[in-house]
Amino acid sequence: MHVFVTGATGWVGSATVEDLLAAGHRVTGLVRSTDKAASLTAKGAKAVQATLDDLDTLRAVASTADAVIHTAWGSDYSRFIENCEQDRRVIDALGAALEGSDRPLLVTSGLLGLPGGAKESDLPNPASPRKSEATARAWAERGVRAATVRLAPSVHGPGDHGFVPILIRMAKQKGVSAYLGDGQNCWAGVYRLDAARVFRLALEQGVTESIYHAVADEAIPFKMIAEAIGGRLSLPVEPREPEHFGWFGHFARANMSASGASTRERLGWKPEGPSLLSDLGQPGYYAD
Repeated sequence: MHVFVTGATGWVGSATVEDLLAAGHRVTGLVRSTDKAASLTAKGAKAVQATLDDLDTLRAVASTADAVIHTAWGSDYSRFIENCEQDRRVIDALGAALEGSDRPLLVTSGLLGLPGGAKESDLPNPASPRKSEATARAWAERGVRAATVRLAPSVHGPGDHGFVPILIRMAKQKGVSAYLGDGQNCWAGVYRLDAARVFRLALEQGVTESIYHAVADEAIPFKMIAEAIGGRLSLPVEPREPEHFGWFGHFARANMSASGASTRERLGWKPEGPSLLSDLGQPGYYAD
C-alpha cells in the first residue's frame, strides 16, 4: 500500500518508514527541509517538503494515500501545550482528507493522563492537554477508520533524543541523578524499532482496534532509571523537589506504566530489542 507518514525523518517516523519500505510498501513522507528530503529519498521514499502548519498540503497528500501514519510532534518539549494544539489541527486536517473513504489513519499519542498500568481499553483523563486520541476518536465517530498508537514515554535506542537524554543532561548539569518522592512512579519503555513495527502491523491487519500500545517494558520505577544514569555518570542518586526538574517535573512525577498485552496478542507483535535499563548501559547515551 501507499502510506503517507508525517515526521518521516523523526525519531519514530524514520524507523516506521524504513520498516514499511522493507515490507514492500510505498511511502511518501513529510519533511521540513531539503536535507531531510534528500535523506528520505535516498531510502527509497518520496518526500514532500512542508511544515505541520501547512494544512492544505497535508490534506492534499493524505487524499492520495492508501493510509496515513501521523508521528510528527513539535521538537521542543518545553512547548508542550503549543505542540498539543498544533497536533490537534493536523489530525483534523488528515481526518478531513480521509473522511468518506475506508482508508486508515494511525495517530500517535502517549501515556500521560492515563491511569498507572493502563490497558488499551482505558481512556485518558479528559483534562489532559494532549488531544491526539480524543481527536482521532471524534473522526472515528464520523466514519474514518482512525486509531491511536500510544507510545511508551521512553522510545529508546541509539540516537535517542527524548525524555531519558533530557534526564542525563540534567544530571550532568546539576551533579545529581534525581527522582521525586520515593521514585516508585513507573515509566514504560519500548525499543524504537519495535515501536515502528506496531504501526506497520496495525495497518497490515486492517486497523481493527481503536488503541494500540507500543509498550515492551511495562513498569520501570523512575528511581531505577535515575540509578542507571547516576551509576554510569558516577553521580549521587538522590530525591529532589519538583523545582529541581523545572518544566520536566510533570513528566518526572508521572506514573506512565502500561500493559501491552492486548496489542501483542492482536497483532502478533513480539518486541525484540533491549530493555530500557539495558540500553542505558550504552556509552552513546552519555557522549557529550
